[in-house]
Amino acid sequence: MDKDIINRAVECLECESDAIRAMISRLDETFLQAVEAIRDCKGKVVVTGVGKSGHIGSKIAATLASTGVPAFFLNPLDAYHGDLGMLSSEDLVLAISYSGATEELLRFLPLIQAKKIRIIGMSGNPESLLARYSDIHLNIAVEREADPLNLIPTASTTATLALGDALACALVEANHFQPTDFAKLHPGGDLGRKLLAKVEDVMFTENLPFLTPDMPLSEAIEIVTKGTLGIGIVIDKEALVGIITDGDIRRAMMRLGQSFFATQVEAIMSKNPKTISKDAKIVEAGETMNHHSIHTLIVLDEDKVCGVIDSFSCLPGTRFYH
Repeated sequence: MDKDIINRAVECLECESDAIRAMISRLDETFLQAVEAIRDCKGKVVVTGVGKSGHIGSKIAATLASTGVPAFFLNPLDAYHGDLGMLSSEDLVLAISYSGATEELLRFLPLIQAKKIRIIGMSGNPESLLARYSDIHLNIAVEREADPLNLIPTASTTATLALGDALACALVEANHFQPTDFAKLHPGGDLGRKLLAKVEDVMFTENLPFLTPDMPLSEAIEIVTKGTLGIGIVIDKEALVGIITDGDIRRAMMRLGQSFFATQVEAIMSKNPKTISKDAKIVEAGETMNHHSIHTLIVLDEDKVCGVIDSFSCLPGTRFYH
């Protein structure tokens, strides 16, 4: 019994995978026309559909919106009761019905045409009424549904969703959409935080481990040890002149032996520490640390040290990634 259930699940996934692969051969001039129509739309892209197609359409609208295309979902039933006022002649409608014969949707389409709005139709029947109403028609036909009865919208909805994702991905390319553009539309998400937040938002500013060039290492090691950053910031008359790390200290202890404690900081410090402006984006800090294979940057406000940022303060619990 358990084996039969697993086999049925495997057949479902294989059927849906086949449905998606079959869409590849249909990415022709018509698909390009749909991408161009959405790209050139001066108004909004209004996605519409009923039932399962409506749920898929809602997700497609959300995906388009997240990639910078002004899009929203409109239920045809709501359009009959006042929401038709949301549409203007500069808009574009993406209408979805696998059969291409959904009554509620077909009653809505003449109202759209009356407003001289272009229609991109998505159906599994190129000869359907939806296809005839459409200025551009995208074929989403599948060989069969994934369920044993070949009745439940499964492979067809998966193929529709996949084609909607393909449109969104193509538009990312056509519109030269960048990660920073995505972040601006997702300011509350992790990516938005990483790309939009500034260094000053996450840098350490309290109890910074300041050292001077002539400070003996016996004193410097205590300051570095008390800190949590594993570094000492060397300044001379408020100007940054160097940095030492706990690794520098360990190596110096092994090399210098008893003379270590009397040796001055300037003897082991690195004189050109990597820095970043407090106004820089967190992502820039992460890229700099990754490029130089370091974990810490000294933050400057003009020429003065104002903080420290490390990879863990940027993305808690992990190194930067991009």
